[in-house]
Amino acid sequence: MTLKVAIQMDPIGPINIDADSTFRIAEEAQARGHSLFYYTPDKLAFNQGRVTARGWPLTVRREKGNHFSLGEEVEVDLSTFDVVWLRQDPPFDMGYITTTHLLDMIRDTTLVVNDPFWVRNYPEKLLVLQFQDLTPPTMVARDLDTLRNFRAEHGDVILKPLYGNGGAGVFKLVQGDGNLASLHELFAGINREPLIMQKFLPAVSKGDKRVILVDGEPVGAINRVPAAGETRSNMHVGGRPEKVELTDRDREICARIGPLLREKGQIFVGIDVIGEWLTEINVTSPTGIQELERFDGTNIAEKIWLAIEARRAA
Repeated sequence: MTLKVAIQMDPIGPINIDADSTFRIAEEAQARGHSLFYYTPDKLAFNQGRVTARGWPLTVRREKGNHFSLGEEVEVDLSTFDVVWLRQDPPFDMGYITTTHLLDMIRDTTLVVNDPFWVRNYPEKLLVLQFQDLTPPTMVARDLDTLRNFRAEHGDVILKPLYGNGGAGVFKLVQGDGNLASLHELFAGINREPLIMQKFLPAVSKGDKRVILVDGEPVGAINRVPAAGETRSNMHVGGRPEKVELTDRDREICARIGPLLREKGQIFVGIDVIGEWLTEINVTSPTGIQELERFDGTNIAEKIWLAIEARRAA
């Protein structure tokens, strides 16, 4: 099966080809004989009933500093493609949300991965709220007194923006820390969104596990260990990836959430697990497949394309 594939992603030039999951997905697609077309989110448009993008035919190669070639820039009708990848990084703002609305219009002819309707309706920090027995105590609120009451009940907490990513804006507040009001003022000056507060899990010092699911099934995991003096384990901010095995608890969590993800067209998903607790379900632009492949040889990109090809053949 040969597929016509478009990839909506951030600029390809600066990416780290040894870590970027989108690059690995494109590399595997090319190896399987699929044709590639690349464009950035700002090139997406709706024009008189057609969803279009200005971009370039793409060839990728695993050569640092020479990892891609582009053809001539052209405008394409995305409904003529077999697959469109929604792979730009958050923030999950109105610009991001608008791209999901536009891509949702081609669902009758094109498989968009992940399904944009449910990407829009399942932000990573909100989808987990449907699984309260799997998650640590969590509050979503904007009111300062409400946040103070939650903190008084649970002691040390993590405070973070509801639609942030990559560990940006994540704060640990220990009992007695006097910065909550100041942080609330800071966030309130940036936007009108609520904040998310979670009971701090000391197990994070041993790592924050990223479990990869493909079409609802767990296929492996990596452990991300915070750098010295850090609470955040995100690799964007110095977290160190380590090899780790899936535990019975990890499989229990995946068995609970997997059927919903599969039903809603979330083919490539990364969940975050600290100790025994699910903290996030990442559907917008999950990462980690290259690190996992280096640790245990599992070709996650191949599994993703097998799932996509099966859906296109159905």
